Amino acid sequence: MKKMKCDLCDYEAEGETFEQWMTALKPHYADAHAEVMQSKKGTPEEMRAEMMKWMAGNNARFELVK
Repeated sequence: MKKMKCDLCDYEAEGETFEQWMTALKPHYADAHAEVMQSKKGTPEEMRAEMMKWMAGNNARFELVK
Protein backbone atom coordinates (compact mmCIF):
# COMPACT_ATOMS: atom_id res chain seq x y z
CA MET A 1 0.00 0.00 0.00
CA LYS A 2 1.42 3.37 -1.01
CA LYS A 3 0.61 6.59 0.84
CA MET A 4 1.02 9.93 -0.89
CA LYS A 5 0.06 13.51 -0.11
CA CYS A 6 -2.35 15.59 -2.12
CA ASP A 7 -0.50 17.82 -4.58
CA LEU A 8 -2.08 20.91 -2.98
CA CYS A 9 -1.93 20.21 0.76
CA ASP A 10 -0.79 17.74 3.42
CA TYR A 11 -3.79 15.38 3.14
CA GLU A 12 -2.64 11.79 2.56
CA ALA A 13 -4.44 9.12 0.57
CA GLU A 14 -3.53 5.45 0.16
CA GLY A 15 -3.76 2.96 -2.67
CA GLU A 16 -2.06 -0.11 -4.05
CA THR A 17 -2.30 1.36 -7.55
CA PHE A 18 -2.45 4.88 -8.91
CA GLU A 19 -6.10 4.35 -9.80
CA GLN A 20 -6.90 3.30 -6.20
CA TRP A 21 -5.02 6.32 -4.88
CA MET A 22 -6.98 8.61 -7.22
CA THR A 23 -10.26 7.08 -6.06
CA ALA A 24 -9.26 7.64 -2.43
CA LEU A 25 -8.22 11.25 -3.18
CA LYS A 26 -11.34 12.30 -5.14
CA PRO A 27 -13.62 13.05 -2.15
CA HIS A 28 -10.91 15.14 -0.49
CA TYR A 29 -10.12 17.03 -3.69
CA ALA A 30 -13.78 17.76 -4.38
CA ASP A 31 -14.30 19.02 -0.83
CA ALA A 32 -11.06 20.82 0.01
CA HIS A 33 -10.05 22.01 -3.46
CA ALA A 34 -13.33 22.56 -5.30
CA GLU A 35 -12.20 26.05 -6.30
CA VAL A 36 -9.22 24.57 -8.14
CA MET A 37 -11.43 22.16 -10.02
CA GLN A 38 -13.90 24.93 -10.91
CA SER A 39 -11.16 27.30 -12.05
CA LYS A 40 -10.17 24.95 -14.87
CA LYS A 41 -12.41 26.41 -17.57
CA GLY A 42 -12.08 26.04 -21.30
CA THR A 43 -13.21 23.86 -24.14
CA PRO A 44 -13.78 20.18 -23.39
CA GLU A 45 -10.54 19.43 -25.23
CA GLU A 46 -8.58 21.96 -23.15
CA MET A 47 -10.09 20.67 -19.92
CA ARG A 48 -9.28 17.07 -20.88
CA ALA A 49 -5.70 18.03 -21.77
CA GLU A 50 -5.28 19.79 -18.41
CA MET A 51 -6.69 16.75 -16.56
CA MET A 52 -4.37 14.39 -18.45
CA LYS A 53 -1.38 16.62 -17.60
CA TRP A 54 -2.40 16.64 -13.91
CA MET A 55 -2.85 12.86 -13.88
CA ALA A 56 0.50 12.24 -15.60
CA GLY A 57 2.32 14.40 -13.05
CA ASN A 58 0.65 12.69 -10.11
CA ASN A 59 1.18 9.24 -11.62
CA ALA A 60 4.90 10.03 -11.89
CA ARG A 61 4.94 11.12 -8.22
CA PHE A 62 3.04 7.93 -7.24
CA GLU A 63 5.55 5.70 -9.03
CA LEU A 64 8.39 7.24 -7.00
CA VAL A 65 6.77 6.30 -3.68
CA LYS A 66 8.32 3.19 -2.17
